[in-house]
Amino acid sequence: MEKLPLALDLTGTFVFALSGALAGVKRELDLFGVLVLSFAAANSGGITRDLLIGVVPPGAVADWRYLGVSLFAGIITFCFSPLIVRLSNPVLLFDAAGLALFAVTGASKALAHGLNPVMAIVLGMVTGIGGGMVRDVLLAEIPTVLRAELYAVAALAAAAIVVVGHMLRLPDAPVIAVALFSCFTLRLMAIKYRWRLPVAKIRGQGDAGVEKARSKDPEKS
Repeated sequence: MEKLPLALDLTGTFVFALSGALAGVKRELDLFGVLVLSFAAANSGGITRDLLIGVVPPGAVADWRYLGVSLFAGIITFCFSPLIVRLSNPVLLFDAAGLALFAVTGASKALAHGLNPVMAIVLGMVTGIGGGMVRDVLLAEIPTVLRAELYAVAALAAAAIVVVGHMLRLPDAPVIAVALFSCFTLRLMAIKYRWRLPVAKIRGQGDAGVEKARSKDPEKS
């Protein structure tokens, strides 16, 4: 059980690295660009988590296994991208799996360093969404967490399950399994059924757009 958080962390690193590398392949980046995106997507959330709880240097920098796993996933994706792309919605699946793994490890590590339950849940969410945000920013896209169906909410749910299980002193393995399954399933269900939070809209935006267009082209008014 002592090695379980590290195993989950490395698994999440690998899965998010696949997600980042595959996104780079789809944008036709070169090998270096794919590997950079692979490392950034896989480790940004963990680095943010470690810096916030005072673990310096962060695990992704201090432990060569994080870099090795990230580069390995990037090379696999670069060399066998046609095979991986043929999977059903591979980026979304890898991203959902990485989100679940990192949300769980983020909350667990926060609790291990003495953070209160609320902040442990928040840090679990930050760990889960960090890699995907950096990946999207590097690709000049709006981060998935700001536009997708129940992305951060799924990470919050997984982190909350871990924290509640810890407070109730429940066995670690079942709690982690339930948290992983809940986050992954919620994310996939949200994608399938397009569940999402309310979207910001400006009332009368359509009328304002018409008036603006007319002001630019008086002949149409």
